[in-house]
Formats: sequence, structure tokens, C-alpha cells
Amino acid sequence: MILRIISTAGSVIMADGGLSEVEQQRPSRITVLRKTLSDIAANPLDCPRGLIGQHYVDEEYFAYEKATVLQAGWHCVGRVDELPEKGDYRTFKLFDELIILVNSGDGIKALSNLCRHRGMPLAQGCGNARMFVCPYHAWSYKISGDLIRAPRMENKSFNPETCSLPKFPCVEKFGFVYVSLSDTPTNLVEDLKDLTEKLHSYNPSFYRLVHTADEVWNTNWKCLVENFMEGYHLSVVHPKTLHGYTPTELSKKGPSGLGFTSYTAHYPDHISSRGRGSDKLSESERHASFLFAAFPCQVVSIAPPLLVSLSLLPRSSSRVDVRWTMSVYGEELDAQTIDARIALWTEVNREDREKLELMQEALGSRYANGGPLAGPDYEGTVRDFVVWLASRDKEIQQKK
Repeated sequence: MILRIISTAGSVIMADGGLSEVEQQRPSRITVLRKTLSDIAANPLDCPRGLIGQHYVDEEYFAYEKATVLQAGWHCVGRVDELPEKGDYRTFKLFDELIILVNSGDGIKALSNLCRHRGMPLAQGCGNARMFVCPYHAWSYKISGDLIRAPRMENKSFNPETCSLPKFPCVEKFGFVYVSLSDTPTNLVEDLKDLTEKLHSYNPSFYRLVHTADEVWNTNWKCLVENFMEGYHLSVVHPKTLHGYTPTELSKKGPSGLGFTSYTAHYPDHISSRGRGSDKLSESERHASFLFAAFPCQVVSIAPPLLVSLSLLPRSSSRVDVRWTMSVYGEELDAQTIDARIALWTEVNREDREKLELMQEALGSRYANGGPLAGPDYEGTVRDFVVWLASRDKEIQQKK
């Protein structure tokens, strides 16, 4: 008699621990979901569809995303003006990597926050430092990452030249700092080429940081990207906060490229401009908000006097840590106006989070099979995101 056990996943496991011949030929859930993603992305432009529920709730698929598209991607980790002086630093964890973001005097660098001796974190929080000293055995490093001193290390196998702190790819763009965990990341400048041209008139590097908040949203990271990047929900979800000056019907699809998508939320004619901003802006640009996603995990709204960015750090299939910042153009807005804008965006985020967390509870249903998307002006950005996910997944697999 052959003993067979039915696993919790429904697989037939033989007595020796192996899978049955039928099971060995059955594609894995990840394989199925990758194929489904590819098929959805291949839908004609006039027949777009959204992802199925399992793309948002399956933990194995999230682990796969983390190891591929997320690890390989560029992540916004802050604003340049958060670290204005040489030696200013901030520490954070990006997936499994502890990182020191530091103004080295020669631009901002992303250093591994692990001593090369035994792996002790070198720094915590934020501050200003002339060097980083390990609190365990006092190994010391320059803010460039080079090892300065390793007390009592006299072993012949010790070579200080091989003990510098590893550096992660780090790029400053639009006044933001982007970091990748990949040894061979994509060319961020090329990924965001057309976006760079679009943002030129806003002079984004001239915005100064006035507010930072950290939140936990119990939703899938892709749901948050999709929600922020479509105007279809604006009038429904935000009737008091946003509908008055960015109604759904005035949303217009914007440019997209290798690593981004965008749309413009125009203001009604009777609504005054929210501010002047850069002298390079046209009157049309002053009468609208421009929203973009820098894939995979940053979404941004920029208007003449105001820049709001959400940087997403996915933790599981149903949790994402959100660091959102608000910056203002120069000294244009007074303190009272800034406080009012912070309060408005806090409420807008609460409204979105409430809906997304409710939806997350439902996406495990067998009927969450991916509905049709609205036209380009309303959900064309969601289609762009799906196409990007499928394209990056294919590129990463081909490199293996």
C-alpha cells in the first residue's frame, strides 16, 4: 500500500516526502500567477483588465516579488534637503538591508550599516557624524565607508583594504534620493527620461521639506500604487477633500516611460490656482496637480507650491509601511497654510487607507478575478503599472 498525505495546500505528498508524479507536473502558484500577470498585461489597449485577487493576497507570490522586482527596483528613501550638511546621516532598513544614508561631502551615499567585523549595526536614528564607530569592538569608518581603525587586529588574514563598508547604488533626482539593492540596477535616468522633461518646469529640487509622517497601511503595496495613480476614485472617495478642485471628470492621462506613469488632475475653471511656484510653469500647469509613480514604490503629487511623496516599503502581502513627506516651493506658503495642507493630506490619506484596507479583506475571494479597467484618462495609469510589472518580471527571469 502506498501512503499518501494531503497537504494543507492541497498537494499529494508521498510517504517518502516527495510529490506524486501528477503534482510534479503541476505548475506552482508562482508560475501560475506570473503567467496570469503576463496574460493580463498583454490585453489590447482598448480591453484593459486589473490583476486578480491572488496577486494581492498570496504570501508566496509576495515573497517572489520581494526577491525579484522589489529587490531589483529603485526606491525613494528621502529628500536631499534632509541631509544638508557634510556628515548628516539617517538610518533605515530597506527589506533585509540596514542602510546609512549619509552626506559624504561628495554627494549622498548609501552605506551598509553593518560593521565588517561581526555584523553589528554602526549607527541608529539620525544625526551628524565625523566617523562611524562600532559600539561592539570599536572598529571605525570614515563617512565615505572606508575603514579607519580596527583595534588589536594583527592576524595575517586581516586586510583593512577589504573591510570598507559596501555601498548601494544611490542617485539624487528631482530633489529625492533613490537607492537600489541590486548590483546591476536599471539606468534610473533612462527609466525616468520623459518624466524629467515633464518636471523640468516645476524645478522640483527647489522644494523644501516641511513635514514627514510614518504610517502602516494594511493593504497590498500594489493596491496603494494603483489607488494613488488613478483619478477614477477622486470624486467618490474624496467628495469633501479633493472633488472640489480635482474632480474625476477632469483627469487626463499623462506621459509614461520605462519606469513611470503619470496623469494630470485639472482644476475647474472657477477654482483659483493653488499657488505660483516656479516662473517656468505655464498657466495651465498652475491650474492643475501632476501625479506620477516612479516604479515600483514611489507615488507623488506635485503642484506649483506643494510636493507630496509617498515612499512605500512592502512588508507582507497585506502590509506596507508608508513614509510620506510634504515639501513646499521656496518660501511661498506661510505656516498657517502649510498646517492646513498637512491636515488636508492627512485626511486624504486616511480616506484612501480606509478603502484599501476594506478591499484587502475581500481580495482573497474566488470572485476577485480582475475586472475591466476604465479608459486611459481614468485608469490608464493602472494598465501602465500592470504592463511594467509583467515587463520587469520577464526581464529579471531572462537574466537568471
